[in-house]
Amino acid sequence: MATPYFQLRLESVPSTQDVARDNLGELPVLVMSPDQSKGRGRAGDEWITAERAVAVSLAFKCKDEDTRPFSLMAGVAATQVAKRTRLKWPNDVMLGDLKVGGILVERSADVVVVGLGLNLWWPDPPEGMAGLLGEDPGDDRYAEVAGLWGAEFMRLMDSDGSPMAGLSISTAVYVSRSEWTSPGILTERAVPLGSTRTVVWSLRQMPAVKPSPQVWSDM
Repeated sequence: MATPYFQLRLESVPSTQDVARDNLGELPVLVMSPDQSKGRGRAGDEWITAERAVAVSLAFKCKDEDTRPFSLMAGVAATQVAKRTRLKWPNDVMLGDLKVGGILVERSADVVVVGLGLNLWWPDPPEGMAGLLGEDPGDDRYAEVAGLWGAEFMRLMDSDGSPMAGLSISTAVYVSRSEWTSPGILTERAVPLGSTRTVVWSLRQMPAVKPSPQVWSDM
């Protein structure tokens, strides 16, 4: 059975890693934003954000004996969403020879926070970096990409064996900050994702993150 998780979308955050950790309850929580002011990379390095970017983090509880390769799983999930990319060990997401994203895993006691920063569009990037897309994708593409990454990571979490195990079903719960502790009526909505399928549980009448026809081709 697929593991349910909360999804929280914010227009701006200091760090999705911190917000995800702070809002973690019994269920995993996925936090996404197009803008973060204090993003960080490995060893506390500052994360430079593109003009159009995705910042997304998933926090969940984990037993000490769980030694699954969460960084690799996050990278595999990223390459499944952005098909033209590849992984560069240990945590870089590459488009050709240029870095377009990075993975960050932070673990403390029984809490793991896995994050992805992905540059969508960057007309004047620093040397060695790039954006995934040649044109500005608009305001909402970040949520689509982040939602797909979160669903794919949870699919891998629920799969047996390696991070490349067979396809399954992931489940999401969408809530807004104002409704975080409010009761709601659960409704189900199926969203086709190519050969995968996400079942979306909604606490309110909120449109599901649906992939555009270009999501598998232009990324």
